[in-house]
Amino acid sequence: MSTVLDLEAQSEGFGDIQELLNKLEASAAPEDLKDDCRKMIVRVYRMAKKGSYTSEFESVAKYVDWVTRIPWGVYSEDRIDLQSIREELDRYHFGLGKVKEKILSYMAVIQLQQMNQGTSGTLQQFDEQTGQYIQTAQQSPDGMTSTLMRPPILCFVGLQGLGKTTIAKSIANALGRKFERISLAAFGSIAQLRGSAKITGEAEPGMIIQAITRAGTMNPVILIDEIDKSSGIETLRNDIMAALLEILDPAQNEAFSDRYINYPLDLSKVFFITTANTLGTLTAALLDRLEIIRFTSYSDDDKIFIAKNYVMPRVLKETGLTEQQLVINEETWPAIVRPMGFDAGIRQLERTLLNLARRVAYQIVNQETSSVNITPENVKHYLPEDVSVLG
Repeated sequence: MSTVLDLEAQSEGFGDIQELLNKLEASAAPEDLKDDCRKMIVRVYRMAKKGSYTSEFESVAKYVDWVTRIPWGVYSEDRIDLQSIREELDRYHFGLGKVKEKILSYMAVIQLQQMNQGTSGTLQQFDEQTGQYIQTAQQSPDGMTSTLMRPPILCFVGLQGLGKTTIAKSIANALGRKFERISLAAFGSIAQLRGSAKITGEAEPGMIIQAITRAGTMNPVILIDEIDKSSGIETLRNDIMAALLEILDPAQNEAFSDRYINYPLDLSKVFFITTANTLGTLTAALLDRLEIIRFTSYSDDDKIFIAKNYVMPRVLKETGLTEQQLVINEETWPAIVRPMGFDAGIRQLERTLLNLARRVAYQIVNQETSSVNITPENVKHYLPEDVSVLG
């Protein structure tokens, strides 16, 4: 079989093959995976010498491109500071006191682990069975001792509009990690998570590998959204739950194998966060691996505070209005936050305020008025018809 040097020496006239080889050699991919790719390139080169290699080349080039784009050995450095994390959570989320406290307690454990690690790379961890601290060491993919901590696998449970996704983003921002979101709603194939074998031209890695590639690091925060809505077909949903177990379980995800890449990747440093509206469709095995954090509904008083201090500044900025051009009287807020009965979250409230502001903007631009004062008497005129005040 031709060696890589043979290929380099004989590749004149096959610049695309040489370029593919150069891309592979410049990457940080593991050496044994590189060897497999080299064999593929050699095979394509042999076919090229016979005058026919187009379809094979496209398949190999696509595979090598994915292999070289994976951020092998690249990790962002965590900023574990409880005060900064608390400030980040408070900046964009009002209330949710119990949720924030639970998140901060998990972050405190990670910070304590870092404080207790010794210069030798060992780590003191508390063993609940023995009631004693034990010394452990973690290994990075290159065989060197790693000081990166394993984060908990959080599952945010609650109705839509309560801030589950934005809390996950805030955690990523506070830690200084990249953030990626994957939605499992109406998943139609297990290949969407685990990838498909590269024997077909349409094959590609699963969404986990794609998320890591987009993030550019091996330890991003990955939000797996709506895990309870993965599929309406029970057998497929069970398959997806099993795949999630392999992805999330610390005992298994150190060597996660995407079917397209077909090489074990260490997912143990990824900070996985999941969300669900309900836990009824999740398997017991998966639930056993999740740290459940429940999001409760906002009260009307909470919504009024959020609307005035969080939502309205964003709405004014987005619509170009000033605080003088759109004024909402205090006694009008109850009708705005509850136009058609109780809503657990604030998503509808955000849409209502945005539509209200757009109507005001239209009047101002149309020179019908220079400013609008929203009162209980005229609020119905400015609310969208589908959420207008009853009565």
